[in-house]
Amino acid sequence: MEGLPQNLVPRGTGWIEVICGCMFSGKTEELIRRLRRAQIAKQEVAIFKPKIDTRFGPEHIVSHNEQSIVSHPVEDASEILAQAGDAQVIGIDEAQFFKANLLDVCEGLANEGKRVIVAGLDQDYRGRPFEPIPQLLAVAEYITKTLAICVVCGNPADRTQRKTRQHDRVVIGAKDIYEARCRRCFDPPSE
Repeated sequence: MEGLPQNLVPRGTGWIEVICGCMFSGKTEELIRRLRRAQIAKQEVAIFKPKIDTRFGPEHIVSHNEQSIVSHPVEDASEILAQAGDAQVIGIDEAQFFKANLLDVCEGLANEGKRVIVAGLDQDYRGRPFEPIPQLLAVAEYITKTLAICVVCGNPADRTQRKTRQHDRVVIGAKDIYEARCRRCFDPPSE
């Protein structure tokens, strides 16, 4: 891994990296950056996203600043095991849209010696932990928490404010539905 002293880079084993934060904090951008560097290093890379996320098309992960990389849409995390093949590096975006079995999938891949890089929201629109990210954080060797900029006051933001009155936990959207907020400006719904 870039930026780490050589004695902190795993050798002869796999590992899990989690990139988490609120919406608009650069999670997908960082995921794409790491995956592209692995491709430049001539490593075999397999990239996955949940089929439910069709915001930018079915076969790409796309950051809000329009960086993109080809990915495989999957219905369930178990499909990642079947499709990972000989890939040395596995990228998974929008992890919060997967069920709890994503944890076992990531652990299994890492135990096979693969580098697993997962990106997703760590909190839902109510500011509560968004599974399965908390469980992945507990077993990950490397954790990166990204921050956005609060649209209200300009402070570092780690919350995702939903601007609509929808109460489903999962509502797919972007700037039309969500904005980044800091702790002070975040106004969770009273449910």
